Amino acid sequence: MGGTLNASVLFKPVKRRDFLKAIALGVVGWGVAPNALARNLNFPSSTPAETTDDSIKDYINKMKYFNRYHKNDILVSREEYRIFESTLQRLKRLQWYMGHGYFQKLSFNGGIYIARKYSEVGQFSRAELEFLEKIFYEDAANYGFYGQKPTKNLTERINKKDLVRDRSNGSYLYNGVPLETFKKIKRILGDNVVLTSGVRGIMKQFLLFLNKAHKYNGNLSLASRSLAPPGYSFHGIGDFDVGQAGFGSANFTVRFTRSGVYKKLCELGYLKLRYPRENRLGVRFEPWHIKTIT
Repeated sequence: MGGTLNASVLFKPVKRRDFLKAIALGVVGWGVAPNALARNLNFPSSTPAETTDDSIKDYINKMKYFNRYHKNDILVSREEYRIFESTLQRLKRLQWYMGHGYFQKLSFNGGIYIARKYSEVGQFSRAELEFLEKIFYEDAANYGFYGQKPTKNLTERINKKDLVRDRSNGSYLYNGVPLETFKKIKRILGDNVVLTSGVRGIMKQFLLFLNKAHKYNGNLSLASRSLAPPGYSFHGIGDFDVGQAGFGSANFTVRFTRSGVYKKLCELGYLKLRYPRENRLGVRFEPWHIKTIT
């Protein structure tokens, strides 16, 4: 990392209406008109998931082939694609500049500050900020994601005093139930089990989600089938992922279910999964995702 993070820039969470009011008054200093930030992505209004035989078959097919394009998938519009790409590239530069450890717990306001201060990242443009705000406040049910949204405000931040760093890979866990759960798993399985993903702040979730969408030509629905949209990830408040040592990227595939770690965790009852098989949340089966928050 080329600079140090000043904790004073990680402002307290604010409600969206206050966030927009602050911009209108100029206190944030972006020069973004509130009516611009308030615009939606012009997606159709979300409706409850259908339960007809055809809709169930369609849903099962989407979950089975989650990395394929499907009818009615929502994509970034042609008009916004350039902004989508520039926003993603700036997020990548921000992660590179700060380092993976700091970036994992970075707040929205903190990221904006660092980007503005250091030319290696570059200030987020008005259009980029507008794009991020729209992605965050869009109802993810429009993508086909029906999970809960534990992070309601874009400016919510993670209190670093609540975190403990895993020395093996630099990831973080929350003190309390998440940390104690991982410690119990570690005591039983030893070096065979690894923490593959811990705490994720809002900027990290933006990067993961948008990067996935970018690999598939801006397909936001496809991305949401394997990565929770920003604000919807329980990694932000306590959940974490585990894997089999030496498995690498296979820990994020169904191959993990054939590992010794998975089988042992099943035997001991530790696999309280956030996204089990045949869930109706619009998310593929994630046997590595440990649920610690109800």
